[in-house]
Amino acid sequence: MKPILEVERVRKTFGGVVANNDITLEVPEGKIVGLIGPNGSGKTTLFNSIVGYHVIDGGSVRFDGREISELRVPRIARRGLLRTFQQTRIYGKMTCLENMLISVPQRDQTWLSILRKPPAADESKAEDLLEFVGLYAKRRLLAGELSFGQQKLLEFGMALMNEPRMLLLDEPTAGINPTLINGLMHRLRRVNEELAITLFVIEHNMSVIMSLAEYIYCLAHGELLAQGRPDEIQADQRVIDAYLGAH
Repeated sequence: MKPILEVERVRKTFGGVVANNDITLEVPEGKIVGLIGPNGSGKTTLFNSIVGYHVIDGGSVRFDGREISELRVPRIARRGLLRTFQQTRIYGKMTCLENMLISVPQRDQTWLSILRKPPAADESKAEDLLEFVGLYAKRRLLAGELSFGQQKLLEFGMALMNEPRMLLLDEPTAGINPTLINGLMHRLRRVNEELAITLFVIEHNMSVIMSLAEYIYCLAHGELLAQGRPDEIQADQRVIDAYLGAH
């Protein structure tokens, strides 16, 4: 299967502290791939380096066959590679619908003009995606009034407004009511299957990532510790020792 994302020997340091050391991995187009590891293992740093928030100190990042390691966030996003965050980045004093509308790919108009008179196609698309993530009934509600889990769903919908080819999701189930997790997993699968969006997912909930991802990478101490199918990862003693806490 053709890889849409290729990370080769990526290294990132912060003041002498090595956050990512010689990490090599790839994500096949159209698949759901997981990234696990204990806190401080370098997962979020790797995501930030991939999408252009960090300048890497060495190595290569290729998206759809093109080098992107020297590009910054906006140019990488325009190529169809976006990420979400552990802590939501929404506009709390705007409605859910307004949050969706300012997420459309940049046009000649300012975002303020779009809010005053949004193109009908954008508003329809925003409402469809709010329905998809389960927030249509709250479309006129201020985003700051949503629960944390609902804000994460809104941020997910905002990312989808950009029609990405690939999404990097940083702990999508964190802070979400356990009763809603199955619904979120169903939506992630639909995004992958129906919208053909490749997903690369950081997740601490092991039952979620083992059932969601087709292939999993595990980091520890900033390095790639193991990789394989979910059943292989669950049986890997190195992963058990480093991540699952067995002795």
